[in-house]
Amino acid sequence: MHTNLKPSERVSVVDSINPQSSAAALTTGWIDAGKFHNYMAVISLGALGAAATVDAKIQQATSAAGAGAKDIAGKAITQRTKAGADDNKQVLINLKQEDLDINNGFGFFQVSVTPAVAASLVGCSVLGFDPRYGFATDNDAASVAEFVG
Repeated sequence: MHTNLKPSERVSVVDSINPQSSAAALTTGWIDAGKFHNYMAVISLGALGAAATVDAKIQQATSAAGAGAKDIAGKAITQRTKAGADDNKQVLINLKQEDLDINNGFGFFQVSVTPAVAASLVGCSVLGFDPRYGFATDNDAASVAEFVG
């Protein structure tokens, strides 16, 4: 570990789903998995609608346009529900490059968050850890407005 590096030099926000009220599936863009050693999706739940459910998963593709998209085994959350008192919770999904079907050309991924039954407040940040080249900040999403310190 490089203890002299700032956290922002090791971790990047590579994409996100901005917090919003939705009753329909939301996705990040397709992310190039080759820029970091590891990734983590942080799914944030706010107030869930009456009887609402929320699912989230990571899918993979062979291109940045989503060609051949398919789910990645073991990269889906346990369904969160209003009945289960899952308001204002976070769920994390870890992803390593080797989780993708690299041998068959799958080098891109996206996070899909699907609220159903009733509109719910949801959001997601995808973090890239330990960049393969340079600092993490070199790969921040365009939506990252500032880092301090």
